[in-house]
Amino acid sequence: MLSKRCALVGGVILAVSLATPLSPAAADPAPQTASPAPPAMVDALERDLGLSEAQVVTRLANEERAAAAESTLTAQLGGSFGGAWLNDDASKLMVATTDPNAAPAIEAQGAQPVLVKRTLADLNAVMQKLDAAPRRATAAASLWYVDVKTNAVSVQAPTVQAADALVAAAGVDRSLVTVAATAERPGTYIDIIGGAPFYIGSSRCSVGFSVTRGSTPGFVTAGHCGRTGATTRNPTGTFQGSSFPGNDYAWVAAPGNNPTPYVRGSGGSLVTVRGSTQASVGASICRSGSTTGWRCGIIQQHNATVRYPQGTVTGLTRTSACAQPGDSGGSFISGSQAQGVTSGGSGNCTTGGTTYHQPVNEILSVYGLTLRTG
Repeated sequence: MLSKRCALVGGVILAVSLATPLSPAAADPAPQTASPAPPAMVDALERDLGLSEAQVVTRLANEERAAAAESTLTAQLGGSFGGAWLNDDASKLMVATTDPNAAPAIEAQGAQPVLVKRTLADLNAVMQKLDAAPRRATAAASLWYVDVKTNAVSVQAPTVQAADALVAAAGVDRSLVTVAATAERPGTYIDIIGGAPFYIGSSRCSVGFSVTRGSTPGFVTAGHCGRTGATTRNPTGTFQGSSFPGNDYAWVAAPGNNPTPYVRGSGGSLVTVRGSTQASVGASICRSGSTTGWRCGIIQQHNATVRYPQGTVTGLTRTSACAQPGDSGGSFISGSQAQGVTSGGSGNCTTGGTTYHQPVNEILSVYGLTLRTG
């Protein structure tokens, strides 16, 4: 029998009795995270999310617990897992499942169960079909992604007709997909002007995170910044691997340089990287780049596919943090956890925009790299 604590997505909405909230008890209004956030990060989140300092500290604590709970429940729920996301103020983690009997396990982690029709694996299978669609169909679209909140895959294009054409070309069941027109025109952030922090010929990109491969130091960045064999300056290095389009990641070996566990924060401060646990949808995230510096936003979706002029890139994370040309390859970090490297986006940091990053754990796995942490 369906628990009254489950809300059905994509069908009849049942009565919901809220699970134990992720937010701390009223007697402890300002909890600290296990790894206190640097003041510069708190300041940037206050500025970009319109929060008070106390709200930022509480939010970061909630997000850290949510990431741990999501990791545990992903394993526990197995094939019935439908994805997870935080509510608007990050006080509650919503966990989707196709199994109504999973509600107690979800509530035991302090999360709220949401009964859905489709598993995350089902939605990812739809993404695979869309990614494999003919080039003429993907060329007319802007992006597509798994939307765990609606338990569907969203396809967006300049026109609804173009989005529908991609769905048809991919042979996807229309009931599994939502389509919409969008003003987004994703583009990569290479800025052929020159500047810091590193150059490839006359182009400028941003360092992602320090890594090592065996005893060789280096860093990860965006694949569209340079092809394998390309050389860099400041720091001096060589692209050892690069993938774009399809993916948007690369790693640069930089012998003779000192890899550190830091990301440049607001005002030149240093943010220490302590790991690379993926943050939940709805969590706050900050980005560091050589053009616009330290900017923050919210994680909107994981596993988004974006159609750039150069081709399609899959497996990206979509965020509301802004970026501009030259920020490509730069760091995305949530709390103290590395998230990915800047790929591209729409808009700018004057009017606001949407930015995509390539998850860092995939890059580390593909190239056998070790993230430098502190």
